[in-house]
Amino acid sequence: MIQLHTDYLVFETTNGCIPCSAEQVVIELVGESVAQLDPEIVRNAAAGVLHYFKVELGREQVTVAEFSVALVRVLRGLGLAVIGPDSVLEVPPVAQADLRELACASGKGFELAFFNRLRTEMQGQLRRGPRVLRFVGLRPCVKQLAGARRWSGRCQALNDQIVEYLRCCLCEVKEAEGCSLVVE
Repeated sequence: MIQLHTDYLVFETTNGCIPCSAEQVVIELVGESVAQLDPEIVRNAAAGVLHYFKVELGREQVTVAEFSVALVRVLRGLGLAVIGPDSVLEVPPVAQADLRELACASGKGFELAFFNRLRTEMQGQLRRGPRVLRFVGLRPCVKQLAGARRWSGRCQALNDQIVEYLRCCLCEVKEAEGCSLVVE
């Protein structure tokens, strides 16, 4: 058998099998709505799905339906809501909170009060049912809580602790199902 190009899969259709690049299939699946998306997002999503089938599952041949289901999952994971295979992709609601503001509001309670406020803020944001929960200002928040002017090992440890805490909180809340977490 002839070896396929690295970004190609063999797609099973009703008319037979066709070797094709994942990006070309994505353009066919998404159709005219591709103009409403960032081309880089579409390219990366296609590359991720291609990697999943070729490397993780070890498959060279997939059905168009399998590929489109995996693509929809990836696009939803990136914060896009897919209404249907032939429909327009629209941006879902994004909830956002500023970690630096939460650190300021914690006052003299420092980290102890901050983590309590952070959990309360996350629960409040998740009640609104967002598809994406975004926390911004991580670096200034960490520096403020650590009382540091420059980034240090203690800052990095606190940074990692905050991110891990957010992940744990997200996993514990039922309303978080299907919600993506972004921390900047």
